[in-house]
Amino acid sequence: MANTVQAKKRARQAEVHRQRNVAFRSQMRTAIKKVLKAALEKDAAGGQIAYREASSVIDRGISRGLLHRNTAARYKSRLNTRLHRASA
Repeated sequence: MANTVQAKKRARQAEVHRQRNVAFRSQMRTAIKKVLKAALEKDAAGGQIAYREASSVIDRGISRGLLHRNTAARYKSRLNTRLHRASA
C-alpha cells in the first residue's frame, strides 16, 4: 500500500486511468464485433458504416496510447478483408 502523499495520489490516478482504459477497450471491442456481425450477415452497407465507426475508435486508441499503430493497422486491415470477402 502507498505510504507517501505522492504515492497515494499516483494510486488514485492509476485507478482512474485503468477504469477509463477498460471502458475504451470495451467500446473498441464492441465496434469490432459490429463489423464482424455485418460481415457474417453479408450486409455490405451496414458493414461499411460499422467499419468506419470501428476505424475511428481504433484510431482514437492510437492517439490515447492504448494501441500501437501497427496493431491498429492490423485490426483495420483484417476487418476490411473480412468485409470484402463477405460481400464478394
